[in-house]
Amino acid sequence: MQSYYNNKTIWITGASSGIGKALSLKLSKLGARLILSSRKKYALEEVKKACHNPSQIVIVPLDLANYKELKTITDALVQSGEKIDILINNGGISQRSLVKDTVLEVDEKLIQVNYLGTVALTKALLPHMIQRNEGHIITVTSTAGKVGVPVRSSYCGAKHALHGFFESLRAELHKTNIDITMICPGFIKTDISKNALTSDGSAQNTMDDAQANGMTTEDFCTIALKAIAKKKPEVLIGSFKSTKMPVWVWRFLPNVFRKIIAKSKVT
Repeated sequence: MQSYYNNKTIWITGASSGIGKALSLKLSKLGARLILSSRKKYALEEVKKACHNPSQIVIVPLDLANYKELKTITDALVQSGEKIDILINNGGISQRSLVKDTVLEVDEKLIQVNYLGTVALTKALLPHMIQRNEGHIITVTSTAGKVGVPVRSSYCGAKHALHGFFESLRAELHKTNIDITMICPGFIKTDISKNALTSDGSAQNTMDDAQANGMTTEDFCTIALKAIAKKKPEVLIGSFKSTKMPVWVWRFLPNVFRKIIAKSKVT
C-alpha cells in the first residue's frame, strides 16, 4: 500500500478534523506530500504540526460553499508548480431535521458545500489530470448517498447527487488513466453529527448515539487507503448494519427496506 502513496501529492478537503485529519496523519506516514484544505486555517496548522513530515505539507484554506472561487484557487496551485496526483474530496456537512420543518436555506447550504463545492473543485483540477493522462479522484460520500433515511433529506439528496455525477465522470474517463473511487462510510466516530445543521440552519451540537459508537477514524483510514490503492470503484466502510445491510436490502428488497426504514429511529 505504501508504494502507491509514497512521493505522491495528495489534496485533501475537510482536512482539519474527523476523517480528513485522520487521512492526513496516516498519509504523511506513508510518504505522501499533502495539500490540506478546510475553512479553519488554525486547525489545519495543528494538523500539519501533527503530521509525520510537516515540511512536505502545504495549507490552502478554502470554503466549499464559495464554489465559484475554487477554480482560481486550483489554477494558482497548479501554476505554482504543484502536480496533484490524488484529490480526496472529503469536506462536507450533514443535517438532522424533518423535511416539513427544514427551511430551504438548509437544502441550499448542503447542495453548495457537499455537491457544488465538490464538483467545482473536481472540474477545476480535472483538465490538469487529463493533460497528464493520470490521476485519482476519491470522493467520500456516505451510505446516505445510496439509500434514503429519515431526518437526513438534504444530506441524502446532496450525497445521491455526488454518486450520479461521479458515475457519469467515471464513464467519460474510461479510456484515460484517471481513476474514480467512491468511499461510502456508515457511522464513523467523528463530530459530523455535532456539526449537522438542524431545521433552522443552526448546528445540532450533540453527537448521535450511533456516531458515538461508530468505527474509529483510524480503522476507517486503514480500510479506505487499501481500497484506494487497489483503485476500487466503490467501497462501503463501517459496521455491517450501517453499510452493507441497508444497501443490499435496498438493492434486492426495496419494499422491505422502505418498511424497515419508515419504522426506524435513525440517529
